[in-house]
Amino acid sequence: MMESLIGLGQGFGIALSFGNLLWCLLGVALGTAVGVLPGLGPTATISLLLPITFRLDATSSLIMLSGIYYGAMYGGSITSILVKIPGEASSIVTCIDGHEMARRGRAGPALGISAFGSFIAGVVATLGVALAGPAVADVALAFGPAEYTALVVLGLVLVTQIGEGPRIRALLMAALGLWGSTVGLDPIEGTTRFTFGVLELQDGLDIAVLAMGLFGVAEVLTLAAAKEGSTQMVDSPRGLRALLPDRADWRASSGPIARGSVLGFALGLLPGGGALISSFASYVMERRLAKDPSRFGQGAIEGVAGPETANNAAAQASFVPLLSLGIPSNVVMGVMIGALMIQGIAPGPMLATERPELFWGVIASMLIGNLMLLVLNVPLLPVFVALLRVPQRILAPLILLFCVVGAYSLQNSAFDVMMVAIFGVVGFLLRLVRLDPAPFMLAFVLGELLEKSIRQSLLIGLGSPMILVEKPISAALFALAALVLCWPALRWIQIRIMGGRRTT
Repeated sequence: MMESLIGLGQGFGIALSFGNLLWCLLGVALGTAVGVLPGLGPTATISLLLPITFRLDATSSLIMLSGIYYGAMYGGSITSILVKIPGEASSIVTCIDGHEMARRGRAGPALGISAFGSFIAGVVATLGVALAGPAVADVALAFGPAEYTALVVLGLVLVTQIGEGPRIRALLMAALGLWGSTVGLDPIEGTTRFTFGVLELQDGLDIAVLAMGLFGVAEVLTLAAAKEGSTQMVDSPRGLRALLPDRADWRASSGPIARGSVLGFALGLLPGGGALISSFASYVMERRLAKDPSRFGQGAIEGVAGPETANNAAAQASFVPLLSLGIPSNVVMGVMIGALMIQGIAPGPMLATERPELFWGVIASMLIGNLMLLVLNVPLLPVFVALLRVPQRILAPLILLFCVVGAYSLQNSAFDVMMVAIFGVVGFLLRLVRLDPAPFMLAFVLGELLEKSIRQSLLIGLGSPMILVEKPISAALFALAALVLCWPALRWIQIRIMGGRRTT
């Protein structure tokens, strides 16, 4: 503990230098912008900026790149809340209650609690990285393909608890999402699947294209089809004080923020989709714990505070396996390992000893970067909410332009723009029949992870499915998934039994 505090103090001395402060500010500012713009993403941005790191020292370059990553986690919530376009996959859950709060004139508290929750989660997760990182990183080493399979199955079961309407509809959308994740080339055999002869589909469907179509374009079509003649999307208060969360909001959000910080940090240690899984796991947990679960989906602030806190905590926790073990927990961390290797540095257990200025400088910069995000974004709340006062006839074309530019910037391809339009119509039709696209999107993201991990497990087990339940961790996760899936039936049986006892 004392060594960690001494190292953190040394890190602040490095991170607070004028040059590193500027690179940290640049990183979080770029990250926020990247999170707002759907289609670009932190992975592409960091990859594009790698040549700049050639001229920087390793500490400064990693400070900037890490700022882009956790800054994007907050930026993704802005468009999710305001116009129901998730800037990042981990912000999909935020659309459910965040945008509903905006429609009810509470965009300011939604954005405010997202900013404050992200800051608290960032501080908690960074302190966790500093104080317990090397020890808890060993947990990630216990996870093999079978454990990842069980974790993703649990995630898919949690997906069915998200969305409006009966659970059977969420199950249907999750199944369609799993099918959509199989479009493209088989990851092992290389054969094409469900491409229907379209060459561009061999790379599979892009998550950004799906998000912009099913949420952004579909929202514009829904606004166009609405019978109300209102020229304003929602009513929104003016002035920073009226936009900040009040005492009631803080009372409702304090528990979700605390639980989301812990849950996000724990899941962020595990490779593959930590921020995404933690966001909707937090959402499901908060709805289960709520006294009135029917509020979720109708603008419950807990549905914003929990997921936004969890995905930011997970983003920062993903630096534990990177810095302590040299293991990338997601694609972004893989790119950062490449940036370090370009500098001739191999991350791993000896990094804190051999390069303490890098290890502790980056950790200290996360605390500074989270404070910068808070200072940058809270004063801008009136600017963000002002978008809601733009008339629909102006805002709708801007959203469409936003989606078209974002789609085309992915691969400079008109095909992606066409796919956004197609999925926009699909999303609009889904809304007409009251099918929520959120379970589809989440299952789509998890589908690739599930296929990869389960096929790796079966290869290791020589085709025997028993390998999935032979180890305690995977068996426990499968049991938990079964319990969550069967919980409504168990509750129904319990109510019937208790009701029968009362009548006798």
